[in-house]
Amino acid sequence: MDFKKLRFFIFVFVLAFVTYYFWYVIKPFAYPIFWAGVIAALWHPFCERINKKIKNTSVSVTLTIILVTIIILIPLSILGTLLVSQSLNLYSTILDNRGQISESLSHTLNSITQNPHLARLHLNQEIFTTRIAEIGQTFATFVFNTIKNVTQNSVEFLIMFIIMLYTLFFFLRDGKKILKNIFHLSPLGDKYENMLYTQFTSTVRATLKGTFILGLIQGFLGGVVFWITGIPAPLIWGIIMSILSILPGVGSVIVWLPAAIAMLLLGNFWQAIVIVIAGLFIGTIDNVLRPFLVGKDIEMPQIIVFFSTLGGVVVFGASGFLIGPIIASLFLTLWTIYEHYYRTELNNNK
Repeated sequence: MDFKKLRFFIFVFVLAFVTYYFWYVIKPFAYPIFWAGVIAALWHPFCERINKKIKNTSVSVTLTIILVTIIILIPLSILGTLLVSQSLNLYSTILDNRGQISESLSHTLNSITQNPHLARLHLNQEIFTTRIAEIGQTFATFVFNTIKNVTQNSVEFLIMFIIMLYTLFFFLRDGKKILKNIFHLSPLGDKYENMLYTQFTSTVRATLKGTFILGLIQGFLGGVVFWITGIPAPLIWGIIMSILSILPGVGSVIVWLPAAIAMLLLGNFWQAIVIVIAGLFIGTIDNVLRPFLVGKDIEMPQIIVFFSTLGGVVVFGASGFLIGPIIASLFLTLWTIYEHYYRTELNNNK
């Protein structure tokens, strides 16, 4: 028996076993760790510039984290408060105007029954009114339950945010050392390892920049539409649509579709139609511009950007808008490395 090979296989087995269970242990904190790595990659140059002036790494890292906290946490807290208050107002409006809603529906159904072309539909006014009222009640309950869930999840978010900041401190302080150790253990070589790291940071910057630009466009258009149609607090709803635009093809619909339904139930028909048409247009802008904005900067095919972003959101949730393109980018980079490494063999096979 070759004990050298036996020791090797035993070591590989133990290494894989321990690595799996190590991942199992830290898996609940995967997202805070991931975002700490993303923020560290983006803010490390800024931290380095501060450190050149202060000459104290821990102080420089702490100041950077304070700035990151101010930029992220304070706007999210304000937006969360505004979202809850405006949603509660919408919930109260629907409940307080049930009489007006029923009256508007009755008027609409009377117009339908008196129209010779639409009368052939034989709509039962009582059943139709009851069903619409049930839909309105269901929608109002959904809004209320969503607010309750957001409030309850805010505690979990705060805990994860603190864990992310704690992790970020070590990533900013020891990031170079961590990368050096990873590169040392990797068999790819410095050239390809640096290529992967460069592609990672480029994808992060391009995705966040593209999302930011799309958010501004969607928020502005959504706010204008809400202002035209008389929706209360259009500026706030526009900002909320900007935030929700990270979900490709889905985000802004969470705002404009309930608004259109509310307008329809209140009898404001032309406003509801305008909101739906504008909302569909905004969704089209997202699907068209997102692959272009992200793919152009990192030289990735637009079709891959689209499916990796959409698939990332489906698999990983809200963070998937960034995780998906990163995985796709690293996938393409690894195949590029493969082509570089085996170029001679591949050319000889022709």
